[in-house]
Amino acid sequence: MTSTTATKITLTVMPAGTAYEAESGITLLEALSRNGVMKHECDNGGKICLNLCHVSVLEGRKSLSKVQRTENERLDQIVGVGSKSRLACQAVLGEEAVTIELPTL
Repeated sequence: MTSTTATKITLTVMPAGTAYEAESGITLLEALSRNGVMKHECDNGGKICLNLCHVSVLEGRKSLSKVQRTENERLDQIVGVGSKSRLACQAVLGEEAVTIELPTL
């Protein structure tokens, strides 16, 4: 039986520029929640999402999981999204550092 260990990566949150440690293989939302940055919980593992976990990926976009159809459809419903937009409940961290920007509320 082989064991897989998650790679530790750096997740930087702007505009503060604070860097956090995160594990590959978890969603951005889970990483942000574990570090006390974002408390929002999407129901059912993101299956019921209110689009409150919208973030902009400034660096490391290719390290995240690909945008799936359901996430793309949800992003289409949000005002102010751009090519760097992702839903933190849907984007799974890869093995490279990622820098995101949280929306201002």
